[in-house]
Amino acid sequence: MAVKTGQQKSALIEGLRTDLVHECQAVTMYLTYAAGVKGIHRNHLAEFFEEEIADELKHAKYLARKIVALGGDPRVSVPDVPQANSAREMVENVLQAEEETIQRYVERIKQAEALGDYGLSNDLQDFVSDETRHKEEAELLLAGNWTA
Repeated sequence: MAVKTGQQKSALIEGLRTDLVHECQAVTMYLTYAAGVKGIHRNHLAEFFEEEIADELKHAKYLARKIVALGGDPRVSVPDVPQANSAREMVENVLQAEEETIQRYVERIKQAEALGDYGLSNDLQDFVSDETRHKEEAELLLAGNWTA
């Protein structure tokens, strides 16, 4: 059983590192999009992007600390921000990223519970709530009739 638990723990750490990569990418994406958004909806979208940075940074800080607490190394390489040629494409990229993040956290919750780390599971459920709110806001933005 100890081998299985060791393998499960390693898999959880690697999963958390993947989550950390994507949270760091999200911080960069929101920062980049806030600075670069243009068009008639610029003010509203820049504010939306900037408001999301704090949650994503909070998640990244938590994940880095948890990885270390589990015996892992939190160093990661962050991929480039997805290119967007319009404000709408920026929001579409955000929506896709949030959907993928929710899926990853649901998987991570299962891994944490399998190891008996219910504190991590609970914290990740809070992250799912945060990411769901971000996803829903992006969906509402995309539902409007706008161009740019």
